[in-house]
Parts: sequence; C-alpha cells; structure tokens
Amino acid sequence: MAIAVEMPKMSDTMTEGVLVAWLADEGDTVAPGDIIAQVETDKATMDLEAYDDGVLLKKVIGEGEAVPIGGLIAVLGKAGEDPSAILAKYQGGDGAAAAPEASEAEVSTDATPSAAPAASGDGAATASASGGRIKASPLARRLAQEHGIALGSIAGSGPEGRIVKRDVEAAMSTSAAAPATAPAPVTTPAVAAPAYQPPPPIAVTGSEPAYNAVRISQMRKTIARRLAQSKYTAPHFYLTIDVDMDRMVEVRKQLNAVAEAQGTQKISFNDLITKACAAALKQHPEVNASYLEQEGEIRQYHAVHIAVAVAVDEGLVTPVIRDVDQKGLTQIAEETRALAAKARDRKLQPQEMEGSTFTTSNLGMFGIEEFTAIINPPNACILAIGGIRDVPVVKDGAIVPGKRMKVTLSSDHRVVDGAVGATFMATLRSYFEEPMTLLL
Repeated sequence: MAIAVEMPKMSDTMTEGVLVAWLADEGDTVAPGDIIAQVETDKATMDLEAYDDGVLLKKVIGEGEAVPIGGLIAVLGKAGEDPSAILAKYQGGDGAAAAPEASEAEVSTDATPSAAPAASGDGAATASASGGRIKASPLARRLAQEHGIALGSIAGSGPEGRIVKRDVEAAMSTSAAAPATAPAPVTTPAVAAPAYQPPPPIAVTGSEPAYNAVRISQMRKTIARRLAQSKYTAPHFYLTIDVDMDRMVEVRKQLNAVAEAQGTQKISFNDLITKACAAALKQHPEVNASYLEQEGEIRQYHAVHIAVAVAVDEGLVTPVIRDVDQKGLTQIAEETRALAAKARDRKLQPQEMEGSTFTTSNLGMFGIEEFTAIINPPNACILAIGGIRDVPVVKDGAIVPGKRMKVTLSSDHRVVDGAVGATFMATLRSYFEEPMTLLL
C-alpha cells in the first residue's frame, strides 16, 4: 500500500517548510532513517528522514516550493505501485479532508479554465481543480504575480495539473520571446498644458533589471514577525553605561597566555561579557525574567540561559548557552564557538535556540561604538555591546590612555523598572571593571 510522506513539524514555531533539495530520486529504495530531502524551516535547514521502507514512487513538490505542516511531499510504496490514490486524497479527489487543499500549499486562484488558453502546444492540460479554480504552488503564484503572468494562461505539469515553478518560468520565457503588439492610436482633444510637469521616471538602460528580488526565507519571516511583535508590544527603554575596560583587557591577556600554554580554548571578550552577565543576573532575578500576559504573571527564572546573537546571511540567530552561571570561561568559550559555527552552517537544531532568559548582541567587531537592540522575546532584556575604544581618560587628575566600551540595556518596562535596570547595570560594570571576581 502506498504511503504518504508529509511535511513534519520541525520546530515549535514552524507553520510551513520549503523543500531546499531532494537527496533521493524517484525509483530509489529507502529505509527508516534515510535522509531523502533537506527542508528549510523558520529556524534552520534540517534533514528530512524517511520513516518507512519503500520505493520513492513520486516527488510531489519541487525544490524551492513551500508546503504547510501536514502537506504532501512525496509518496512511498512498492516498486511499480500506482500513487494516484494518495495524490487524489491530498488534492480532495476522494472528498477526504486534506491539509494541502485548504492551506497555502494548495491555495487556488479563481478563474474559468475553459477560457484559459494553454501556454504551450504540447497537449498539457490546464492546471485546474473542482469548482473552476486553478491550483498553483506558493512559489509559482508569487513568480506569476511578480512578472504579471495570468495563472489561467499556464499549463500545469505538477500533480493533477498543479502549476509549479518550472511552468511559470516556461511561460516567462514564452512571454519574453513574443513580439510586442503596438497599441492602437487614440485621438484626444487638445488641452492646455498644466503649470507644472513632473520629471519623467528614470529609465533603465540596456537589459539590466530595475531591482533584485530576494526571496523571503522562512527564517527571515520569523525574525520579522518576532521583532515586530517585540517592538510594538513591549515598551522598550534604554540604559547606557561607558565602562573602563583596562582590567578586562589585562585579565584576558593573562588567561589566554595560560590557555596557549595548556593548549586549551582561548577566551574572547564576548566570553567574559557572557560570564559577567550571568553573574549579574543571579544577583538581579528581576532582569532574568519574562512577561507572560496569558498566564497573568511575570516569571523570574532560577537558571541563567543566555542567547548570543550570531549573524548569518539571512539575519540573526540566537543559540543559547545554558546554565552559564555554573560554567567556567573555557567551557563557555568552547560552547559559544561550536554553536556559532553550527549557526553559520545552518545546522542548529531548534532546541539549541530555545529557552533563553537573557540575550546579548555584540557589534563591536564591526566597528560599532554604541547601538540599541530590540528585545528577543520572551526575554525581558537584551544587552547591546559596542567596540572597545582607545580614548584619553582622566585618572588621579592626569590625562592618560584608556580603553572604554559602551553597553546598552534594552528593557521591557512591563517587567523591569528604571531603578532595577540601573542597579543591574551597576553590578555589570563592577564585573567588567574587575573581571577577576568572575573566577572566584
């Protein structure tokens, strides 16, 4: 009996996935645990494993197409078995409720199939469904809209005549090759010229496009949604301090001399800052907290799990260092490097990005002296870290060279009051300016 392969839920916030690449071909024999495809979720690109034995009878979607959770991806079965019953079920052919029929993966555009001319003369059927509607994948619909191509004019080559990406691309090629029809002349009465004529639009010379269209990834969609929610629901306020970093520079140099001699992981300024934040959070649990409106409570956490923002091509991801207050600097350094590498390779697992109680974001390595960060929900606070500056400072009445760094705490005013944030920052300053206390 043929078996449906559905889009699984790979993270707690996932609603759909994009099939990035097929790693198995139709006709291949697969077993439980075999990786058959890679799927882009809202958090990472993950491997899709087979859960049953069988032959890959049919790839239902193409690379680059989005499918909602529970949507049909492929059909497994015995060699030579007919997959049409599974395809019909998921496309409503037998009247059964099917996630793809009612979801974004199979949203249909109203049209009259009988009036839609075929895009090519190869006899392919126009992609239509019951009720006089045209079926198309989300990617195909987006491409058609961007290029002004009517879906009703395209012959679908997907399952049950569904329009997929390659069909729209073929229609785009046909449209580009077709000669333009000159419009009929229109006679209009003479009118007086207006007093002001706006300048003509800037012409695009040659064949260069006017813009680059960049697909919004699942990760970028989630970043946009979460940060907009944070900015417009959490009342942010900001506290900035300028910290003397002379002692931290000196202590780091000493620690790394020992690490080099022992062949262990060297310590970065970010590792010292992460440890200092953990020590300060243990003293100020009001900052190590979340605002949970539905539960009617502010939750102050006993554990300190710090998310460290890491830049990737599509934005920022926030892998979490757990129980930071209970770990030494070497362990923090090793875990941070490993998670940052996985983040850049898009190999982070959902559980490695969940459960943080506080977040840090460091742009000092990019030459940024000071900035404010948007709170990473459900945290109540995030610390924005600038670069270390060589500046003249006054010590004991004399102007001497000094090293300073600005850090800014963004706080959710529903959780943290100004005085609470200020005392937290004073504690943080004490650890920054005398980091040896972090080793006690």
